Amino acid sequence: MHTSPLHQPGSGDGGGLNVYVRELTAALAHHGVSCEVFTRRTEHSQPETADVEPGVRVTYVDAGGPSLAKDDLPAAVAAFAERVGEHLVRRPVDAIHAHYWLSGLAGHDLKHRLDIPLAVTFHTLGRVKTSTGDLEPRRRGDAEQHIIDCADAVFTSGDAEAALLGSFYDLPPERVHRLTPGVDRAMFAPGQRHAARAAIGLPPGPVLLFVGRLQPLKGAELAVETLAATKASTPAGKDAQLVIVGGPSGPDGDATLARLRSMIEELGVVGCVRFVDPLPHHLLSTYYRAADVCLVPSRSESFGLVALEAAACGTPVVASDVGGLRDNVDEGRTGYLVAGRDSDAYAQRVSDILSDPLLALRLGDAGSQRAQRFSWPASAAAALDALDAVARRELVVCV
Repeated sequence: MHTSPLHQPGSGDGGGLNVYVRELTAALAHHGVSCEVFTRRTEHSQPETADVEPGVRVTYVDAGGPSLAKDDLPAAVAAFAERVGEHLVRRPVDAIHAHYWLSGLAGHDLKHRLDIPLAVTFHTLGRVKTSTGDLEPRRRGDAEQHIIDCADAVFTSGDAEAALLGSFYDLPPERVHRLTPGVDRAMFAPGQRHAARAAIGLPPGPVLLFVGRLQPLKGAELAVETLAATKASTPAGKDAQLVIVGGPSGPDGDATLARLRSMIEELGVVGCVRFVDPLPHHLLSTYYRAADVCLVPSRSESFGLVALEAAACGTPVVASDVGGLRDNVDEGRTGYLVAGRDSDAYAQRVSDILSDPLLALRLGDAGSQRAQRFSWPASAAAALDALDAVARRELVVCV
């Protein structure tokens, strides 16, 4: 409901969720399953429908004004569900897969209205975000519990997210289904670092990379602090630079960007940080290949697609020891997980990689090999297996 799979990742509310929905529906279509994605109209110029590829259609529905702020979207859920329901009465479907809590509320309504199964992927969880310092309204956590209580299947990216759902929500284990995101190996694969750097005009010297929306959750400030600490702590890092790919997101996005620019001056790394506007997904691979280390310092992550894509390109990852990143990064083998928010701890791991080329090569090779386990066709197969299992059971009844 809150973002279209055709929206540019890395800007506004576009991120890994957009990639997830687009790639999963495409993979389902390749399995012979027709998918229609309903999203809220955010521009008057958007058409009623957009055929992405055979078997995948995006339909825009009117629910609230196009420029409605994200914080005001809960008030538009009923209208969104009503408009989607009108489409589904004309074009019946076998199941609903809702993404994020706002769509989950609409999906819950439609499940009862149409008597069809509801599967849900939350992507981020309100109570988990609150526990790590990103305050979310209590109504969000309550709404997520309400959705979970009635969902026929809850998809998790792995064991870590399943554990978080078990800790923060009352989720019956028999309704948990693992659906690990994939990576397109035709797009994200190792390549020549010097060629990648030449292609995007990077000067000589070690490159740290941050890819993500500029909002507190994603931790770009910690990436800047890590750059400064790395330059100060090791000879291998004295010429290091940081590339930040992404744009302001959410109500704190502009403030985050302003804070980053102030930090760059205060920490004395002016000229060592390059900001790159959000890029089409397929262009990110060049930036991953150009980097010596990819930083993923999020406060929380259900999976962390950036970490997987970087690893697929042969780039070592230094990430937060949180959520799905624990499933995604193989500690000491494909990269490192860092507990807490101490930039010196991040810088130590970055320095280990920069000062030991053989270690960097070993981590990169292992990450690329491990990434071969994750594919969107496998994700689609997991979704179909779960929905087949749901179809053999009676629908869950709200408590």
